[in-house]
Amino acid sequence: MKTQSYRRKTLFLSVFALLFGGFLVNAQEKLSLKDAINYALENKADAKKAKLSVENSEHLIAEVRSRALPQINASGNLMYNPILQEMAMPGEIVGLPGQTLLVAFGQKWTALGGVHLSQNLFDYSVFTGLKAAKTTREFYKVNEQLTQEQVIEAVAKSYYQIFITQQKLETINQTLENTQKVQNTVQGLVDNGLAKKIDLDRIKVTVVNLNSTKLQLENAVKLQENSLKFLIGMQIDKPIELVEESIEITPVLLATPDVKKLTQYQILETQKQLLVYNKESFKAAYYPTLSLTANYNYQGLGDKLPFGKTPAEGVYWTDFSTIGLNLNIPIFSGFRTRSQVRQAQNQLDVLEADMQEAELALNFAFENAKTQINNSVITIENQKENVKLAQEVLDNTQNNYLNGLATLTDLIEAENSLAEAKNNYSNALLEYKVAEIELIKSKGELNNLK
Repeated sequence: MKTQSYRRKTLFLSVFALLFGGFLVNAQEKLSLKDAINYALENKADAKKAKLSVENSEHLIAEVRSRALPQINASGNLMYNPILQEMAMPGEIVGLPGQTLLVAFGQKWTALGGVHLSQNLFDYSVFTGLKAAKTTREFYKVNEQLTQEQVIEAVAKSYYQIFITQQKLETINQTLENTQKVQNTVQGLVDNGLAKKIDLDRIKVTVVNLNSTKLQLENAVKLQENSLKFLIGMQIDKPIELVEESIEITPVLLATPDVKKLTQYQILETQKQLLVYNKESFKAAYYPTLSLTANYNYQGLGDKLPFGKTPAEGVYWTDFSTIGLNLNIPIFSGFRTRSQVRQAQNQLDVLEADMQEAELALNFAFENAKTQINNSVITIENQKENVKLAQEVLDNTQNNYLNGLATLTDLIEAENSLAEAKNNYSNALLEYKVAEIELIKSKGELNNLK
């Protein structure tokens, strides 16, 4: 009975492990570089906010446009006058010469309701504001593009950082595997009295150190994966697996780009246009304004609360209406408008200086990226040759050690040299990919990575 119960439990646990394990595998997110970039553009808060800003610019245009449309308001008023104001009147008007009469004016109750309409016929600030609002929409679109490029750049660099660290981890695993084989060989020699115990202890120390480095790299990969998940807006606890990509040297076009077409410069151009409209908005104060107004009101007066009452009850209702044109001509504002216009021009001058600096900076970034690309290509070729030579040295040293022609120190140093050469090669690849991203950025082509 106990055996059957044990078997049932074992079968249940096996099936559970199989199903649960399959669930975990399916739950793991496989990410290529394009997947990571597109995920970030859909989920990262910065990208979302940039899209919302573009959407909000449409509401801003509608708000400014409303100033050119009719404005209609309704109003109502109910007033009770417990004490009516009295005014002095000459008695002659009622046949009492030489006397002064105090006569109360108004009614105890007054109810008033009306509708007011106003329409701008000419207001230069409205037209300028509408142009500025449309330019603001363009600004947010360019800003969205810039935000996307910044997200793409950060994600690509983070992705390749993880990939290179994983390569280093593979190098350590290979080195550890080879060193453990050497340890087993030395162990056999010691057991047969053909090697000293101190050699075995030294190789054990090397294995411990390699295991420590391996653990550090495993932790580094985990931290870098968490950083990538944060950059793309993914839940930190969601497991991911990077799709293996070959990091190869690819030919790049090194023609100098037109920096004025780059997003970083375009956003300054849009800011300049906004400042031009800002200046125009202040100059609008020099122009006259003309508007149409119309009012219609309905009024009830009486000694009683007017609602629902008729003239027979002492309450009288009447309506009245007005239509007019309002013209406002500015004459002198104490030089306030002139000062505002000059301040706006000063802001334009400052931006012009920033644009000149930005043009230099963008050209500088391109030249630096181009130089770094060339240096990285040379470094990669050198490090690739170093790996080849280090492997040959290790092979020869291992053979010499087994034949008693090399010391254990020589063997450990050869292992370390190969691992160092491989890590240097990985670092060179990372520097190349970072330089490549910078070059793509300086040419305004980061969207090609999507």
